[in-house]
Amino acid sequence: MLTELPKLPYLFDALEPYIDAQTMEIHYTKHHQAYLTKLLEALANYPELIQKDLDTLLAHSDTLPKEIATAVINNGGGVWNHNFFWQVMTPTATETVGDEVQQKISETFGSLDQFKEQFTKAALSRFGSGWAWLVVDKSGTLEITSTANQDTPISQGKIPLLNLDVWEHAYYLKYQNRRADYIKNWWNVVNWGRVKELYANSRT
Repeated sequence: MLTELPKLPYLFDALEPYIDAQTMEIHYTKHHQAYLTKLLEALANYPELIQKDLDTLLAHSDTLPKEIATAVINNGGGVWNHNFFWQVMTPTATETVGDEVQQKISETFGSLDQFKEQFTKAALSRFGSGWAWLVVDKSGTLEITSTANQDTPISQGKIPLLNLDVWEHAYYLKYQNRRADYIKNWWNVVNWGRVKELYANSRT
């Protein structure tokens, strides 16, 4: 189990101008940190659970003690989702998706542009706070989905490849209520190399 946040793979200002440095710093040091702090508080009296990795706890959340289940799901999901989110963005983004992933996306959604349109729709239509995801389901099929709050697809047995945080704290300082503009600009920092790695791992 993590006892401190993983270090960001880039500086706070590295994703400028698409995601501003102030948002990144607050998002990471305040919001992300708060989820980890509350998760560790919830697990404080359960040393046997602290020894387990977060993926296992969330994938088997139905086995958690009732008195801490909600706190672990909410805060553990917040930690996991953000850990993943930082990794699927990069300041050196390119449009190169990778032949295998590009082919799978085209087979499933029609084209990369059509995938982006459908993913954007999922992110825009998420009411309130939550996330948009590209996942691999249990049959090996790509799927676009969204989750509320800090729910995570790994609790549903799915393998995430890409996610987008659409909580207001992820974009409000720069974009105010313009979620659509945030999503449009976010595509400029997607780490397709990481998506390619995650897809390859999902097939092993």
